Amino acid sequence: MNRIGRMLVVVGAEIMLAGCASMAPPQPPSLDLPKPPADLRAVRTGDHVVLTWTVPSSTTDRRTIRKLGATRICRGAEVKLPACGTPVGSVGPTSSKINSSAKVAASYSDSLPGELLSDDPTGFLTYGVEVLNVDGRDAGLSNQVRVSTVRTLPPPRDFRASLTGQGVALSWSGETAVLHATGVHYEVRVYRRVEGSAAWASAGSVAIGGERSLTDSNIEWEKTYEYRAETVTVISPELQVEGDDTPEVKVFAHDVFPPAVPAGLQAVYSGPGQAAFVDLIWAPVADLDLDGYNVYRHEEGGAAMKVNASVVKVPAYRDMNVVAGKTYFYSVSAVDVRGNESGRSEEASERVP
Repeated sequence: MNRIGRMLVVVGAEIMLAGCASMAPPQPPSLDLPKPPADLRAVRTGDHVVLTWTVPSSTTDRRTIRKLGATRICRGAEVKLPACGTPVGSVGPTSSKINSSAKVAASYSDSLPGELLSDDPTGFLTYGVEVLNVDGRDAGLSNQVRVSTVRTLPPPRDFRASLTGQGVALSWSGETAVLHATGVHYEVRVYRRVEGSAAWASAGSVAIGGERSLTDSNIEWEKTYEYRAETVTVISPELQVEGDDTPEVKVFAHDVFPPAVPAGLQAVYSGPGQAAFVDLIWAPVADLDLDGYNVYRHEEGGAAMKVNASVVKVPAYRDMNVVAGKTYFYSVSAVDVRGNESGRSEEASERVP
């Protein structure tokens, strides 16, 4: 065989070997069973339980899911559900395209029948979900979550908000019936958010059976706030069940409220050996939005006139514009950052010798 012939034989053998190396053993057919969710969560408010989970995007044998069937909602009194049994509801196949790189959330709201609720703080229900394939088959239950079955109270009645100089005054009327469950206490909690915001913040809480009001001083003036209230059944610091919310109320925190009137004004003359003056001191005003003070003076029978050119920032003032032989009468007011001015303090007088 010549040289060219030997080269063709070698090349042909290499091609045959390469083709044999690329062959893989046959794979068994996939059952297309969706991988059970592992992040099921439950939140109870009043008589409603909202379940949320991530829609599986792969099968139990790690293949991408092209299409899903329905999802069964499973509920039972057992500590751990052995199987779904009779579902309490279902969620249809997701309308979103299944994508292994994107997470799709699903949810279901379950209404608890009254016969499942009790005054026993140790009662629980267990939830799980089963995700089916298009043939109605599944790979078992998701992780399971437990929800308290203790009864909750109705929301506070006649919930309302009004504006005061100390903040937003929140109140409600009527007595809320208290369930006498051992080891349980109840609170009214109030939440606040700035209009247009999605985030709610706590505005305070009051034990049921005590006061039916509270004041939210943690506000910023010239903003609009929305408030809601609910009753909370407190079993332990870690286990608390929120009741239904009141309708939201809205209030515009427009500051037209002056600071407190200054008190404790004293006037003291000083002069021998130096230019005469009258020193004034008074108790500081504690308002958080205080800008300063105005000082007023008049002589016997005269009208009071402001003597400071700009707001006095400290609770003290020295009047250098005094004349021997005259008696001066002083008073002080407080001014906030929006220009609201308080009434004047009680007068203090001092005679210049």
